[in-house]
Amino acid sequence: MTRIALIRHFPTDWNLEARLQGRTDRPLTPEARETLAALALPPDWAGAAIVASPLSRAAETAMLLAGGRRVRLEPRLVEISWGLWEGQRSADLLADPASGFRPTHEFGWRDKPPGGESAADAWERVRPALARIAAASAPAVVVCHKALMRMILGLAWNWRHPDGGVPTIKRARLYPLTLRPDGHPAEPGEPIRLVPRAAEVTAPAAGATP
Repeated sequence: MTRIALIRHFPTDWNLEARLQGRTDRPLTPEARETLAALALPPDWAGAAIVASPLSRAAETAMLLAGGRRVRLEPRLVEISWGLWEGQRSADLLADPASGFRPTHEFGWRDKPPGGESAADAWERVRPALARIAAASAPAVVVCHKALMRMILGLAWNWRHPDGGVPTIKRARLYPLTLRPDGHPAEPGEPIRLVPRAAEVTAPAAGATP
């Protein structure tokens, strides 16, 4: 069993506007970068490998947390696609009965947006990525996205609805769990806060490798 910790990327302008991002590649806000520059991984995770979605909001979050170490980008960890809903505000979609939209936490395992991706679809690509991490047999911090984290944590809790029983996903927290050799998540633990970065260990952002 391999121990990993999931962490959500820091905010973009679309997060602040409550827009659905999905695969749309939005950068971190300047305020998010400033906040991240003052934070670090907790001591028990400071030496873990760092793997990230290649979308810039996740990749940059990973690089800023890496403290000068390398980051491996994993294309299969991109966010679940919201299809035709991407770029739109949840409130606007909810106000339009014709949109078919409902709060994202109500989505079931095979529900999908028009032109988008279900949790079941996403799991087909994510599981091999997690199996690759498990094969390394070393702790890893995985920087990715909220809907993807709901899916992984939901499976770890043995729920088939991605949000069922899963705690609210907050930023600046690690969500630890273990991976079986086949990549299936298990044994979720309590969230762990990021810690203040000591001035003497502040380092430039790491490079990223595919």
